[in-house]
Amino acid sequence: MVRGICLAALAVVVIVPAAQGEIRGTYIESRTCQVYTGPCFANGEVGAAGRNAIMAWDIQDGAQDGVDLSGLRVIVVIDSSETIGFGGLKDHKKLKSVILVDEEADTDQRDALIAFARKHSGRAGDHVVRIDDSKIAMKLDVSTLKGDVEADKGVKISTRKARLDDCICSNESAYYPPLTKLKNFVPGVTLEGSYQGRGLGARWSTPGDRSAYMAIFKY
Repeated sequence: MVRGICLAALAVVVIVPAAQGEIRGTYIESRTCQVYTGPCFANGEVGAAGRNAIMAWDIQDGAQDGVDLSGLRVIVVIDSSETIGFGGLKDHKKLKSVILVDEEADTDQRDALIAFARKHSGRAGDHVVRIDDSKIAMKLDVSTLKGDVEADKGVKISTRKARLDDCICSNESAYYPPLTKLKNFVPGVTLEGSYQGRGLGARWSTPGDRSAYMAIFKY
C-alpha cells in the first residue's frame, strides 16, 4: 500500500530522448473502483465493483522490437469476473480485454503497439478478444496533473489531481497499486471515465470517483 495525502503531486520529470532499448512516455489508468481511498471504503467495494479498467499509454520516445513508436498511443480496456485489487489481474478466473491501436501507426508500428500493450498489461494481454484501430487523443500535464484520453472506439477519460475536499476518512492512500510498472505515479480523481465500445459485453461510466492513476513510464 502506498501512503499519500490528497495534495500529493507527481514529480515533474522532463522526458529526454530514450536510451537504446528504452521506451518512455505518460500513462493514464481509470478503474471502476476507488484506488485512492481508505481500507473501509475499499473493502466495501470488493466483489461489488472494480471489475473494469482502462489503461492508456502515450509513447513519447522509444521503440518496441526495433520499431520506433514515438508519438503513438495504445489503449487496453479490461473486463474481469472479479474486483481488480491488490493482486492486479493475477488470479482472476475470467478475463477479457480489447486493444485500441493508434490509427496513425503503419503496419509495423501497429504490430509493435499490440506487442507493447500485451507485454505491459499483464494477464490482460493474454486474453485479448478484439483489436481495433482508433483515432486516439491523449494528454497528461504533469505540472497540473490534468489528463485526458479519448478514442473514437468508445473510450473517454478525464482526470485531475486529488484535493483536500476529496478526502473522506483522512486515511486515504493509493490503496490498490497501478496495473503496470511505472516510473512515477500519483492517484487522482476520474472526472469522466467510460467505455462504450464493443467486444467485452460490458459498458460503464464512473464519473467523480477517486479511481485514476496518472504517471510517467520508462521500460
